[in-house]
Amino acid sequence: MTTAKKTTAREDVKALEAAVETGKQTVEAFVKAGADAQQKALEQTLTLSKEQIEKAQTAFFKSYNELHVFGKDNVEALFRASSIAVKGAEEISRAVVAFAQAQIESQVSATKAILGCTSLRQVVDVQTDLAKTSFDKVVAEGSKFSELATKVANEAMEPIQARVNVAVEKFMKPAA
Repeated sequence: MTTAKKTTAREDVKALEAAVETGKQTVEAFVKAGADAQQKALEQTLTLSKEQIEKAQTAFFKSYNELHVFGKDNVEALFRASSIAVKGAEEISRAVVAFAQAQIESQVSATKAILGCTSLRQVVDVQTDLAKTSFDKVVAEGSKFSELATKVANEAMEPIQARVNVAVEKFMKPAA
């Protein structure tokens, strides 16, 4: 009977580890698919934005040279901002994947600890510690993700803000 329980526990651990590995692969595939979709959407947005910028500039500027230089600088600023945003999204994705993997590993460790418990009290203690630790990690990581997203958004807006300032200066000169 004891041998059967040990064998069943080992099989349960192996099955759990296989499930964790499958979950890990699923998370990685999800993140990669998300990053690919983000990149494709970004490229489409950039293409549409470039066309719209060029159309708007034609209406506002009389000089072809001025239009060309201004448009080129706007598109370059848009590409810089997009590059910063993509790099930031990759950084956030890596942080999310690392957090998910750490949580999975923590769950596996807790499950192994629970399987080694000899009393219901030990099981409750292990589960309580896991819940507290998981909650604390989620709160800490949530703050980290929020700070990271804010940083990325601010950095991505800098090149665009600089071009807006140039445009405002250009529009205000003729009015003065």
